[in-house]
Amino acid sequence: MARYTGPVCKLCRREGVKLYLKGEKCYTDKCAFERRSYPPGQHGKQTSFRRRRSSDYMLQLRAKQKARRIYGVLEKQFRRYLRIAEGRDGLTGENLLIVLEQRMDNVVYRLGFADSRAQARQLVQHGHFMVNGRKTDIPSYLVRSEDVIGVKTTSRKTRYFRDRRELLGQREVPAWLSLNEGDLTGRVLVLPTRQEIDVPVDEQMIVEFYSR
Repeated sequence: MARYTGPVCKLCRREGVKLYLKGEKCYTDKCAFERRSYPPGQHGKQTSFRRRRSSDYMLQLRAKQKARRIYGVLEKQFRRYLRIAEGRDGLTGENLLIVLEQRMDNVVYRLGFADSRAQARQLVQHGHFMVNGRKTDIPSYLVRSEDVIGVKTTSRKTRYFRDRRELLGQREVPAWLSLNEGDLTGRVLVLPTRQEIDVPVDEQMIVEFYSR
């Protein structure tokens, strides 16, 4: 399955904002963005001080790239999510973010089973999770209302999940999800609304980018 394998700290620096792609490290002074917040590259430091007006195209592109990088989605798959969003009732931009939140790896991250979406993606790919009692190892699987996501019985015995059980509950779980710390399970209560999605993205800019 295609995925970005380069240095993720450069992605934050390119967007000029923390995307929290490395989990807990992003909250410490070891975060590369704290030390070098200017864009990457040979001339990054100089260009960060230039005063130039960004074009509409540039603003739209950056909004799209930011969303892709937060959720770890490549371009072809991102376009597919946009088509799904266009087929739903309501605003396309808000629907797009809701579809991205429905991804299995994002839900695993939101429930607190992983420190980052990248880590959640790896855990799902390794077959540690079930949806409604069935093994699901596809990170892009879209969950639905009333779905139950749980750690496999055999996986609960691993050191990672034994240690993880102690950390569950430290991070706030979104209102559209519920977490059972004892059983290592979570439930999708309803699909999220835009107000419940805390990503720093202007979704209307994304729609405008693809409407050109």
